[in-house]
Amino acid sequence: MSLILVIITAALVDNVVLSQFYGLCPFLGVSKQVKTAAGMGAAIIFVVTVSSAICSILYDLVLVTFDLTYLKTIVFIIIIAALVQLVEMVLKKVSRPLYVALGVYLPLITTNCCVLGTVLTNVQKEADFITSVCTGLGASLGFTLSIVLMAGVREKLAHNNVTKSFQGMPVVLLSACLMAIAFYGFKSLV
Repeated sequence: MSLILVIITAALVDNVVLSQFYGLCPFLGVSKQVKTAAGMGAAIIFVVTVSSAICSILYDLVLVTFDLTYLKTIVFIIIIAALVQLVEMVLKKVSRPLYVALGVYLPLITTNCCVLGTVLTNVQKEADFITSVCTGLGASLGFTLSIVLMAGVREKLAHNNVTKSFQGMPVVLLSACLMAIAFYGFKSLV
């Protein structure tokens, strides 16, 4: 039950995009269509969850054991970059249209602070392996939920009359603010 609470907390209460403001670049850049946003979300789910698992093991078994904790950021970035390359190769083979739609934002997952931030937060909180994986899964599910919801809002906004001064990014940022306020209501869950 406590692991479910960890996932829910990471996804809703401590949402990486709407509470911690990590990963805003892909959140704003890829959220124009629900299909593309869902594809980015799936890639983030894989990368964050697997990198949380691998980085937790490496940190505990190698970096702490050999007193190399000062290398954690470099090691974590290398692991994340390798996982992103794997995702990129798979998407190129399996779903070429999604690969093209994600464009520059796919390789930018490597430097997405959502991914590195989650892994570093796990280490900072001294989370064990299972908790790290659950936190990574919850954070990535929260990112996916946020980006898909924003894509839905943006698709609806494209067919509405928006005041000239709010067209484009202003209405997107205002929508993101309203989503952040709504997600703040989840704080009462824990």
